[in-house]
This record gives sequence, structure tokens and C-alpha cells, in this order.
Amino acid sequence: MTSQPTPEIMSSTPTTQPSPPVSVGPDAASAAVPAAPAVAAPAIELAHAARWYGNVVAVNDVSFTLGVGVTGLLGPNGAGKTTLLHMLAGFLAPSAGEVKVLGRSPHRDPSVYRQIGLVPEREAVYPFLTGLDYVRFNARLQGMPDADVAARRTIALLGLEDSMDRAIGTYSKGMRQRVKVAGALVHDPQVLLLDEPFNGMDPRNRIAMMDLLGTLAEQGRTILFSSHILEEVERVGTNILVMVSGRLAASGDFRAIRTLMTDRPHSITIRSSDDRRLAISLITDRSVFAVELTSAGLSVQTAQLSAFRRLIAAVSKTAGVRLLEVLPADESLESVFDYLVRR
Repeated sequence: MTSQPTPEIMSSTPTTQPSPPVSVGPDAASAAVPAAPAVAAPAIELAHAARWYGNVVAVNDVSFTLGVGVTGLLGPNGAGKTTLLHMLAGFLAPSAGEVKVLGRSPHRDPSVYRQIGLVPEREAVYPFLTGLDYVRFNARLQGMPDADVAARRTIALLGLEDSMDRAIGTYSKGMRQRVKVAGALVHDPQVLLLDEPFNGMDPRNRIAMMDLLGTLAEQGRTILFSSHILEEVERVGTNILVMVSGRLAASGDFRAIRTLMTDRPHSITIRSSDDRRLAISLITDRSVFAVELTSAGLSVQTAQLSAFRRLIAAVSKTAGVRLLEVLPADESLESVFDYLVRR
């Protein structure tokens, strides 16, 4: 397992420790996820990896390592996310640099494929097959000793038992997404790569899928998923990779990345027993450069977050003001993503 460095812009992401298997999701109450063995070395390693198509550079000099846990892959359209996932899955060889999964290059190496599960964004399913046929077909391709048992277990995990004998062509978009995930999970891979896995899912199944990914990570798997909905990434975990124009703009815990954005002020909303008196006391301190009275409370701008945290308790006590709430107003993943893409 990789070490856990302090996250920073352009740093590698931390890992989590595995835990025993449990049942997950509202549709999978009776299906337990089998535990995967933990890996000592980073599961995913990229060193100055690049991929280009003629004069078009899709991925440019990207380096990072990932261990056990869930990592969100973010970036605007055309940032290189899908190309990066396809290199990790072995579909594409890097034009330069190295891409390793479980210590080996995945390109044209079937032994690595058996440890990778891929959920592509495009509709990579046969509409004439039933859900059970499709997942069982994937189990056979992976050489599972009892493909039928493995397929039925995984279908139950994704809550598709009632529709497993129907043709996939009759499935809704959300159901097709779930059967694709089942096909990627049926051989119990160590590394799971998902390209926009929540597309078309209703809120209930989206939450169940997020819980499933969290449980798989707790049991020792490495999961990398792309999403254009920041709330989904924030709901699953805090570790991110941000791609911008083919380059890696940042990696790590997005909250830690936010604290390193020293050229962007921190906004803090405060509710107190006397916002006006507190504002007068705060504006005299050097760590505060803007204070505004709003309907939501006192809005404070500071470029020195740690200094302000020490300041607020002392100032409120001296002013005789009782603090009711102190909340960061721009510490979300959305604010970090917006900063990295626009800078």
C-alpha cells in the first residue's frame, strides 16, 4: 500500500485501509461483497505518461500513483479523462512514459486484465442478451470456475435479480449502467475503472452505487471513476485527480488542496449574537481584508485561514459576542474544481 503524503497540488493521493466485507445498498441487502487481497505497492502508477493522435495531444506528461481507495477523476469535456482510463485498462499504449497497473503494463497483457474491471461510458452491451447472459458471458471470458454462480451473486449485488432474465435492450439507461458494473465486477477485480458510472441512475440506485464503491474500497480495492457531477465525487470520497487540457492540474484531498490555494481568499460565514459589533472588531486585524453584513450572517474574507481560526475565538470573547456558527463558504469540491479549471 502506498504511503499517505500530505495532499497538495500535483501530489499523489492517499490510500485507505481495507476492512471486512459487509452487505451494501438497498437493492443488495442479502448480497455480501467478497473481500479482495490488499496490495503492498501502488495499484496504479503513471510516470510522465502521454498519449497523442497525430498532432492532437490527449494526455500530456501525467504522473501519479494510486493505492487502495476511491478517487474521483474530474475535468471538462476533452480534458483526457477517457483516454487516461483506456490506457489504464490496456486498450491504448502510452505514446510516451509508463503506465503500470499492479506493477505491470496493462497493454496486451491478459494477466493484468483479470485484475481490472472497466465500465466504459459508451453502451458496451449486447441488447439481445439477458442481464444474466451478459454478466455470465463476462465471467466466462475471465475464466471464472463457476460462471453462473459468480454472475448470479454479482447481479444480486447490483439489485438486478427481478430483471436478469429480460433482454438488456428492454432495460432503462440506469439498469444498463448497473448491468455494465455487474459485468465489470463479476471476476472480483483488484482495480476498478469507471467512466461516468452514475449516468441515468435514479437517486435511489445512485446512492446505492456510491455506497457499493465505498464498501469495495474499504475491502482493499483501488477505484478510479470519472464524473461530471461534482456532488457525486464529493459524496463518495475526498480524493481527486483533476485533468485540464490533457495535463494533471491537481491530485489529493480536495480540502487540503483548497488550503494551498493561497492566491484565492477564503470566504467564511459567521452567525453571532451581534454581527455588527463582531465586524468592527474583525476588520482591524491584518488577516481580514473584507467584512460584509448579509442576510445569512457576517461574510468574512481572509487569505490567512489558520490565523483567522485563532483570531475569531479571541476577538469574539473580547467583544463580548457569542458565536453561533462559523462555516467555510467556499471549501467545497466545486470551488476547488472551478479554481483549477479557470486559473
